[in-house]
Amino acid sequence: MIKHKICIFGYGNHGKFISRGLDVENFDITIVEADTKNYQNAKNDGFENVYLLDVTDDEEIRTLTLTNDTQLVCVMDDEHLNVFLTLSLRSLYKEIYILSISDSINVTKKLKMAGANKVIDLYEVSANKIYNLLDRPVATSLLEEFVLNKDGITFREMIIPQGSFLHGKMVDEIDFASYGVLLVGMIDNEMGHNFVFITAGIDHKLDSGDTMVCIGYDDKLKEFEEFIKQSDI
Repeated sequence: MIKHKICIFGYGNHGKFISRGLDVENFDITIVEADTKNYQNAKNDGFENVYLLDVTDDEEIRTLTLTNDTQLVCVMDDEHLNVFLTLSLRSLYKEIYILSISDSINVTKKLKMAGANKVIDLYEVSANKIYNLLDRPVATSLLEEFVLNKDGITFREMIIPQGSFLHGKMVDEIDFASYGVLLVGMIDNEMGHNFVFITAGIDHKLDSGDTMVCIGYDDKLKEFEEFIKQSDI
C-alpha cells in the first residue's frame, strides 16, 4: 500500500495534533520545525523524520528534497512566519500542493495570495462547529467520536434500492441522525456520477440507484442499510 507523503511545517499548537492524527492513519510524515523546543517535542513523541531548519532560508528548505507528490502543511504558530513560509514554498515548488491554516480573514487572504492551494480558517471552523452543536448536536457528536476515537465507527457505501422509501425525497427531509448514522456524501446519478459532499445549504434529491456514503457505528449502518429497503415507513 502506497503511503501518502506529508511534510508538516510546525509542531506547535496545531501541528502536533495534526501530526499525531496522520501518524495513526499511517501517513509518511516529515516534520520541519524552526523552534528547538518544538523540534525536541516531535522527537520525544516518536517521530523519526524531524528536521530543525531555518524556514526563512530557502537553501535550508531545499535540503528536504521535496517531490511533487508530497503534500505540504504549513501550521507554524507565528502567522507572519506561516505566510512567509507559504510564499517561499510556492516559489520553490511550483506544482506542489500546499495547505495552510489561518486565524483571521486578513491572514487567509495573504495565504491565498502567497500561493496556498487550500486555507483552513480556524475562526470559520469554530463558527461552523458552534452552529452544528446548536443545530445538529447528534451529527456533531458522531463526527467528533469518529475523529477523536473511531472505536467501532466506520464509513459504509450503500446503494438506494429500487422501491425504497428514500426514492424521490430530498436529503433534508430525512433525519439520518435518528437512525444513528450520518450522511456525509453521495454519488448522484443525475449529477454525472460524481461524488458530492453533503454540506449545509446544499440539498439533493435521492433516487433509486444513487450511492450514499454514511458514517456511524457498524451495527447501526447495517441496520440502516436493511431499513432503506422498505417501500414505506
